[in-house]
Amino acid sequence: MPKIIDGKKLARAIRDRLKTEVGQLASVPGLAIVLVGDDPASHTYVGLKEKAAEEIGIHFEKHTFPATASQADVLARVEELNKRQDIHGIVVQLPLPHGLDENAIIQAINPAKDVDGFHPANIQALLAGEPHIVPGLAEGIYRLIASTDVSLGGKKAMIFANSPVFTNPLEYILNQHGMQTVSCSPDVDDCLHVSQQADVVVAVVGRPGYVTAEMVKDGVILIDVGFTKKGTQVLGDISDAAWDKASWATPVPGGVGPMTVAMLLENVVAAYRRSQSNT
Repeated sequence: MPKIIDGKKLARAIRDRLKTEVGQLASVPGLAIVLVGDDPASHTYVGLKEKAAEEIGIHFEKHTFPATASQADVLARVEELNKRQDIHGIVVQLPLPHGLDENAIIQAINPAKDVDGFHPANIQALLAGEPHIVPGLAEGIYRLIASTDVSLGGKKAMIFANSPVFTNPLEYILNQHGMQTVSCSPDVDDCLHVSQQADVVVAVVGRPGYVTAEMVKDGVILIDVGFTKKGTQVLGDISDAAWDKASWATPVPGGVGPMTVAMLLENVVAAYRRSQSNT
């Protein structure tokens, strides 16, 4: 059995620090989340963000829409939030229901308020080595890997994900810390020989048990970003058999989720500070 990478413990330390910082600010940072549809995992994540934001003293708003909401309605709400001076961070919870253009909606967010770090301007700045906002998911994953104290220089990482929105920032961050990274769509079959050699495997595909024992080597570090609810069960992307081969692994829940939330709140406080400086 692997050693557990305790995302809850790491995230708690970050939240404690942020709570102290927020208590010393001249005014209250504000975070607004736009939630469309009834995806169970999305509602769970938003609930975790709300609880954590309120715990450290960040003003939180949840703007909900039914799955039948029009593109125009969602864009109008994003534009409204862009104009509000008391809102410093905006998140559009992904995935969006079928029929909505995720890229167009993300691009509608003011880059200075894009605390997820998914806006093309923020991705471009990151890849140019001049980041304004580092995507919380990617930074959280890196910090989880780094917490093992395993030397990362020269190590190989395999990232299974559905979208370059997730893979590009993570690849950049891991490369900056000396790792060699390869990304692969879960529907591509020619990545097996690469994943079998990887020292770190990250799965962000939303398919329970996608990463099998055949796909990983003994001693691998496994980072499971999957979160699929089936009844009362929460399932990750990494199978139990693959887990048994790992030296370190993140649990689901309690691994990547808490760290991603902590990184998001860190970005909200940073966005608040930038807004006050600009003012």
